Amino acid sequence: MSPDNKKRLRVGILFGGRSGEHEVSLASAASVIRGLDPDKYEAVPIGITKEGHWLVGNAAQKMLPEVLKSGQRVMMTADPTDAALIPLDRGGSGGGQRIDVVFPVMHGTYGEDGTIQGLLDLAGLPFVGAGVLGSAIGMDKDVSKRLLQIAKIPVVPWIAVLRADWERDPKEVQKVVEKKFKYPVFVKPATLGSSVGMTKVHSREELAPALNLAAEFAMKILVEKCIVGREIEVSVLGNHDPKASIPGEIVPHREFYDYTAKYLEEGSQILIPAKLKRAQVKTIQKYAIEAFRALELSGMARVDFFLERTAGKIYLNEVNTIPGFTSISMYPKMWEASGIPFRELIDKLIELALEMHREKARTKYEIELPEGAAGALEA
Repeated sequence: MSPDNKKRLRVGILFGGRSGEHEVSLASAASVIRGLDPDKYEAVPIGITKEGHWLVGNAAQKMLPEVLKSGQRVMMTADPTDAALIPLDRGGSGGGQRIDVVFPVMHGTYGEDGTIQGLLDLAGLPFVGAGVLGSAIGMDKDVSKRLLQIAKIPVVPWIAVLRADWERDPKEVQKVVEKKFKYPVFVKPATLGSSVGMTKVHSREELAPALNLAAEFAMKILVEKCIVGREIEVSVLGNHDPKASIPGEIVPHREFYDYTAKYLEEGSQILIPAKLKRAQVKTIQKYAIEAFRALELSGMARVDFFLERTAGKIYLNEVNTIPGFTSISMYPKMWEASGIPFRELIDKLIELALEMHREKARTKYEIELPEGAAGALEA
């Protein structure tokens, strides 16, 4: 399905989507497109609107918001024998656009949760990042924490609250939370990132508004113990033999590193490398790689930790299967500090996608029946 060596690979950059992290996705995708080597790749921007419409850009549309406003309406066929972007406009050019590999740069629901990955698998297309299972697990912070516990990786203590339970019996939920934790606690959607819908709750009076906010974004909510500590992150790259970057540290200028601190205001500090003891670096890298394997990930992930200030205990906070790729994002910055510049990092991620695709192609999906058995089954 890949073109010959004289042609550039057509890389479909998937961005936008039906997610609370839609706007962040646009910034990440723009950075990835700038990072593609034009001698090797032809970027095909594929935007998904907040309503779920697919649009493909052309050479005249330089900015990604333009693609979402006036791109050509298309659909992705799930036919692995002819995977392409099919125009929906009957008055268009007719034929579908070939895509050789897809780079999903979609954060949150309907992009990072296994849904897009499932479609790309059906279409037989190579794609960057984790597959269906790893993406779904990584997106659900409750399920991922349970698997990390089994792998004996320390995680921040938590309880999961179903939106239905909260709306049916809020007093009981409050009772369970206060029995488990002392204030302050963090409340956030279990299936979203970028700190969307997250609140630091200091008292009982703040709990209900926080749960109501998180419930707007997910059917399951996490209530977590507040860890007073440093925010340490590490990047992971690879498939069957993943490697971890040197760790970095986020020093937020607000009370915690929320959406506003990440994307809307300046002032937070990024320290790469993080000032850590050698043993701490090794432990964090070890946990990151073990988590990558435990959650069935591939390609890339950013793994976030807390380093407790008093006891020095390390907690794994969460794993991001499609980390940010903006100009201020930690994932590429930590690899750059580890000796892999941005353009080379993009190359490696595409190579890993093609490698995983070849590995999947080795798997048999049909059995050879003895002569006459097919007729017996049909009967």
